[in-house]
Amino acid sequence: MEPNELLITLLNAATITHVLHLQSRSYSEHKALGSFYSELPDLVDSVVEAWQGLHGEILDYPNQTVNASGNGTALDFMHYLKDVLRDNRDGLGEDSEIQNLVDGIAELIDSTLYKLTFLH
Repeated sequence: MEPNELLITLLNAATITHVLHLQSRSYSEHKALGSFYSELPDLVDSVVEAWQGLHGEILDYPNQTVNASGNGTALDFMHYLKDVLRDNRDGLGEDSEIQNLVDGIAELIDSTLYKLTFLH
């Protein structure tokens, strides 16, 4: 996955989790997803800005359809997102400052997985 594809996937994840948050009938899930979708955009923005500072502007983002209903449960989506990030983060390069920012996104995903799995 190219950097622009990974980054747009992460940005769209905020919209998907916002919709899942609104659809949730579980208070703990609702709160966990609310934290996730409100924190994720700023974390991704930091990655994009730092990456562009090192490698140049990303001007071409692919079109993606955002579909919260076709992604299973919120827990399924979070596992999917964890896999996407793990499998594609190397495409952003080896710069430690970028990878540290990506670690912040991974940490948010892991924390949300914990909340969705164990806090009911």
